[in-house]
Amino acid sequence: MQLIVGLGNPGRKYDRTKHNFGFWVIDAIAEQQGQTFRAGKGSYLYSGCPDGTFLMRPTTFMNNSGMAVSQACHYFGITAGQLLLIYDDIDLPLGSIRFRDQGGSGGHKGVESVITQLGTDQFHRLRLGIGTDEEMRPAENYVLRPFGKKYKPVVREVIDRAVEAVTFYRNNTIVETMNHYNQKIKLRGDID
Repeated sequence: MQLIVGLGNPGRKYDRTKHNFGFWVIDAIAEQQGQTFRAGKGSYLYSGCPDGTFLMRPTTFMNNSGMAVSQACHYFGITAGQLLLIYDDIDLPLGSIRFRDQGGSGGHKGVESVITQLGTDQFHRLRLGIGTDEEMRPAENYVLRPFGKKYKPVVREVIDRAVEAVTFYRNNTIVETMNHYNQKIKLRGDID
C-alpha cells in the first residue's frame, strides 16, 4: 500500500501557479488511471487505485499540508515509509525531477509542515524543478505566479515524465527509481 500526495494550494486563484506543480502531476496520474478524486475523512481529496495505491490532494493551503497528509496516513494506515510527496522546488531548474528517499524540507513550507505533523523526515519525495531565468526572489512571490508562456511546452513534458517516473516508482525501489530518473535530460521543449 502506498500514498502518493501532490502538494499545492486549493482554489482557482492558485490553479496555474508554480506552487501547484504537485497538483498537476497527481491530477495527471489520476487521469491516466481513470480515477476521480472524492472527499476524504479530513482536509483532503483522494482516489484509490486498483493496486492499493492512494492518490491524494490536500485541501489545506500549502503551509498546512502536513495536517492533511497526517489525517490521510492515519485513516488509511499508511506509514511514513509508504509515502511519496510530490512538490515544486525552486532550487532545481525547470525540466529537472529528483527523487529523494528522506531529508529535510529545503526551506519548502509544505514539506516542513509534513515533517512536523508526521514527526519524521523518513518519507520519499519527488521534487519538480521550477527555476527559470525569471526573477525568482522573493521566492514567495515567484512560486505564486504562473509560468510564462514560453515555458508551457517544458512544463507539459515534465508532467509527462513525472507521471512515467511515478509509475516506475510504484513497481520498483526508491534506489532504482533515483538511479533511473535523477539525471538531467534534454526535453524537446527546452528553452535555449
